[in-house]
Amino acid sequence: MFMGEYNHSIDSKGRLIMPAKFREILGESFVVTKGLDGCLFVYPDSEWKIFEDKLKTLPLTNKNARRFTRFFLAGAANCEVDKQGRILLPQVLREFAGLEKDVVLVGVASRIEIWSKKLWDESVNNYDMDMDEVAEDMANLGFSI
Repeated sequence: MFMGEYNHSIDSKGRLIMPAKFREILGESFVVTKGLDGCLFVYPDSEWKIFEDKLKTLPLTNKNARRFTRFFLAGAANCEVDKQGRILLPQVLREFAGLEKDVVLVGVASRIEIWSKKLWDESVNNYDMDMDEVAEDMANLGFSI
């Protein structure tokens, strides 16, 4: 399971150091794709396969299902870690998430999220203000602490 928050920088060639704790779980290859909320999602191959299988069950006749599938698959890229522990993030994904230099990698159970530092900080500030409302919504979904 992925957890924790790590601050890193992207170099001029679009490479990012993947934290060692994340590399241990990710394995040799994994998938990076567009994520929700303006970040990137990183999935180990095993989790990506599960996600892919769910996408395949969506009806082709449903316009939102096609858009949803396209959103995640069109920008998806297979990645590998180099000998220095870095991954190369494709330019299209860096542009989507507004990743320029300072980034935050966040472990979120079965995936990693890669955020621009600025967007992450804004997001965290909003979470703190809205967390009571979010917790109430989670209770309505059947989740309790």
